[in-house]
Amino acid sequence: MNEAKSPAIGRDAAATLLESLTELVIQAGEAILSVNRSTMKVAGKGDGSPVTEADLAADQIIVEGLGRLAPRVSLLSEERAHLAKPPYRDSFFLIDPLDGTKEFVAGRNEFTVNVALVTHGAPLLGIVGAPALGLIWRGIVGKGAERLTLRDGKVSHTVPIRTRPCPARGAPWTVAVSRSHGDPRTEAFIDARGDATRAVLGSAVKFGRVAEGEIDIYPRLSPTSEWDVAAGAAVVVAAGGKVTDSQGHPLHFGLRREDFLVPEFIAWGDPAAAP
Repeated sequence: MNEAKSPAIGRDAAATLLESLTELVIQAGEAILSVNRSTMKVAGKGDGSPVTEADLAADQIIVEGLGRLAPRVSLLSEERAHLAKPPYRDSFFLIDPLDGTKEFVAGRNEFTVNVALVTHGAPLLGIVGAPALGLIWRGIVGKGAERLTLRDGKVSHTVPIRTRPCPARGAPWTVAVSRSHGDPRTEAFIDARGDATRAVLGSAVKFGRVAEGEIDIYPRLSPTSEWDVAAGAAVVVAAGGKVTDSQGHPLHFGLRREDFLVPEFIAWGDPAAAP
């Protein structure tokens, strides 16, 4: 694991890395898809979450690729969290090689490869690849966001994306909810918004749907890990949205928080709707 001290990367420098980072996400996604889910071994981590050979293969591709692309920049991957050296005060890459392992193991297609570049505690660049769906959402805060369609491992189509305004008064919100991680606080928050339409989705696909304007809001008011959130948060903000805690405060990444947990978050398509 790289040392926690690394250069601070700004918006323009991040833009020069975007295509190469996207290619790493594509390669990691292809490695995941090449794993036979019916015969693969599934192990349990200390927190009870599963890990597979697909997680580890994607992790190796991304970490080795980042070592070539940006060797001076620190990185934190879910599969290497035990090697972490926080706090990360300047810039670092925050990686979830396979977000939605439960979805993957269950044979569903809503799993993602998440790569974020965090600078001064805030996600600046995010790439969320959904290899089984043939989609990538990516963005740089201040430079916009886009959705890529893949065909045979290559980008075949790219469109700019933007979050949408909140529904008119009295109209129902469309809310992304987790298929695997429901909790009472989140359900109470949704119920308080009135006649909400729930869209049940897996992994960081939920962030992508907010960023492209298909979903109004994605709340999760229970703990999750920083690597589950950072890339998607960057994409949503780059697309015009906002990601906060339940009080409207910004999130921070890479500090000395226990186990790199995010206590809660809400991804708002319309920043005006946030507290």
